Amino acid sequence: MQRLATFAAVAAGLALAAPAAAQDYPKTHLKVVGSISVLPPYKDYELPFWTKHLAAKSNGAITADAKGFNEMGLKGPEVLRLMGQGVMQIGATVMGYLAADDPATEAVDMAGLVTDVETSRKITEASKPMYDKLFMAKFGVKLLGFGTYPAQVLYCNAEIKGLADIKGKKVRVAGRSQSELVAALGGTPVTMAFGEVVPAMQNKTVDCGITGTLSGNIAKWNEVSTHLLGLPLSWGQIAYAVNAKAWEGLDPKVRALIAAEIKTLEKDVWDAAGYHTQQGYDCNGGLDSCKLGTKGKMKVVMASDADKALLRKTIVEVTLPKWAARCSAECVKDFNETIGKAVDVVAKK
Repeated sequence: MQRLATFAAVAAGLALAAPAAAQDYPKTHLKVVGSISVLPPYKDYELPFWTKHLAAKSNGAITADAKGFNEMGLKGPEVLRLMGQGVMQIGATVMGYLAADDPATEAVDMAGLVTDVETSRKITEASKPMYDKLFMAKFGVKLLGFGTYPAQVLYCNAEIKGLADIKGKKVRVAGRSQSELVAALGGTPVTMAFGEVVPAMQNKTVDCGITGTLSGNIAKWNEVSTHLLGLPLSWGQIAYAVNAKAWEGLDPKVRALIAAEIKTLEKDVWDAAGYHTQQGYDCNGGLDSCKLGTKGKMKVVMASDADKALLRKTIVEVTLPKWAARCSAECVKDFNETIGKAVDVVAKK
């Protein structure tokens, strides 16, 4: 009897100490449209997140097919609209591409406003409630999270010594905010898709272009450019979102897992942004420290105090007031309470 009692006590103790049973998830297959497929945010983080990470966390219950929007023949601006129409379930696009839909989408990546990744990360996190509300009202989609590209900088196929040398040059831009900044600095903005820039540089259709330090290197911009200005003009935040009806149609346990684990994707992409930015400088400049791209022969001109002062002056006096004039009073208020507060600027309606 004593042995039986002892055995029962031990068994009870083991039962109490045993881990909880693994969460039982229903079989779920996701259709995902990611960001630009040839660049690190998609290849290194988005694709494995949707196709491997969620499967591992759900014991194989959650699977996914994923393709970059460029692989589907899309340019980016149409992704949220198509998602809202139910054509796509989960999608990603660059915030700067959405200016034609609503000027509020420019606020988090207003060209020239933020020149370091830590501040960009801070204001992006602060802006989430604003964009969750906007995406739902405008497109019928739910914001899941944000990633980012490396610092967006100026590549030129002509000599530049500083920011003022944009004057008189034709510059490829992505979105209205970059366009207004280039125009304010005396350049001529030219809007074209990322994949069209290399031939445009070769043919002298444009003199310069703005893109990520590493993104441009991977896409061979360094082969058609001679100079790079080391001054972040944008960041290129990537919005991850889901069709609202499709989201509600998922099992609550699946929704909870995606909502929790998307933070892993965000962290990985943002943690890499600073390193990718520096790798872009190193690779384009042909340094031995280049690990992720191709060694180029570009002249990397690091920003001077005069460049930074000119950028700040242009933002405060020209581009911020222009943006505020076309955004709603509520939009301007939201900006001032979040993004503006973080970078010490005030937009006035």
